[in-house]
Amino acid sequence: MKRFAPRYKRFAAPAAAALTGALVLAGCGSGSGPAELSVSAAYMPQPFSDSMAAGFLTITNQGGAKDELTSVTSDLAGSVTVHETVSGAMQEVDSLDVPAHGRLVLASGGNHLMFEKLKRKPTQGEKVTLKLHFAESGTVEVEMPVESATYTPKTGH
Repeated sequence: MKRFAPRYKRFAAPAAAALTGALVLAGCGSGSGPAELSVSAAYMPQPFSDSMAAGFLTITNQGGAKDELTSVTSDLAGSVTVHETVSGAMQEVDSLDVPAHGRLVLASGGNHLMFEKLKRKPTQGEKVTLKLHFAESGTVEVEMPVESATYTPKTGH
């Protein structure tokens, strides 16, 4: 019987370690929960154009599941489009990912919102209401202040 004991110990430790690793990985997935979204640093520079404006904000996801910004609506504009900037080139996209435990930053020179076919030109000091539509989290309403055309946020956007 002693002859098998060393073999058992030799295989038991790696098996226990593998089982522990599998449980730890399973725990990561089972406790992930849904997306938990919040919006900060929202602003619109006062537009120069009568027909178009840009919007910037940060969406933070403290949840364990990713979500997706699928569209944006606002009474101010005929349409609001989501744009991605890759290597300096801007292109309209259908959606942008909000990673689990991460952020989606819409900032000047990067990904951003375009308010098109403005119904009126917003002025500094005003607040523009918009609705962010997400694949999993539904709709989040945001009040976006209109800042000066040269505004640079302290957060680095």
